[in-house]
Amino acid sequence: MTLPPRLTDRDALLRQRRRAARAPELFLQERVADGIEERLNEVNRAFTQAAVVTGWPEVWTGRLPDASIVADDDMLALEPGRHDLVIHALCLHWAADPVGQLVQCARALRPDGLLIATLFGGRTLQELRASLAEAETRVMGGLSPRVAPMGEIRDLGALLQRAGLALPVADAETVTVRYDTALHLMRDLRAMGEGNALAGRLRRPTRRALLTDSARVYMETYADPDGRIPATFEVITLTGWAPDASQQRPLRPGSAKTRLSDALSVPEMPLDRSDD
Repeated sequence: MTLPPRLTDRDALLRQRRRAARAPELFLQERVADGIEERLNEVNRAFTQAAVVTGWPEVWTGRLPDASIVADDDMLALEPGRHDLVIHALCLHWAADPVGQLVQCARALRPDGLLIATLFGGRTLQELRASLAEAETRVMGGLSPRVAPMGEIRDLGALLQRAGLALPVADAETVTVRYDTALHLMRDLRAMGEGNALAGRLRRPTRRALLTDSARVYMETYADPDGRIPATFEVITLTGWAPDASQQRPLRPGSAKTRLSDALSVPEMPLDRSDD
């Protein structure tokens, strides 16, 4: 059987993270962690055996000091059935097998344990993608892989069910960050460890003419009235629970014991089928 080509060059991703760690820019990681903490505060439960899958352990050691911190490797260092909470923190978009990652997280959960997974969605860096594509077509005469493809929320929500999780929910938040130029944005992406780590990327330095032209296109197309440019980051959050008999289940069709008209205190109107 022929395996599909790998999307991510894992070695390149880890090199980029090590370089970024010298002076990291983790405001998006911190913002997402804040959001996850808010969600946990809304859940009427105390979690005692948490695990966090992350490329940036320092974001989580102070928030969940007793949690197991796990690298986002292809094979996660998670023990089956050990945890009542697993957080996959803003790195699923780099996974070679996102469904496999969720399956591993699901297996690590106890019955009625909670999984929260966050990742960048399809609208992320839409302005940069378009600007790079236009400039590269003009300067290089074609396109090369520069920004990782990211899933749409309608597709990502289905991954939870494929992983065998119950009560699946997917929602999205759009974060807009403004920069002086596209070059400032690219510098921040490197400091986030979110540079180009695609396996199919060009293995030679990017031409200065391409960077200059893409920055010009970005500014001309997207600049605000104050002369700054927006960068869109779409953060998708997936939540699901390990199946358990105590969880609510939808009623079978036709099993209702009260008519809707009675519940709403309105008269029931028969359906007119005279035109059929």
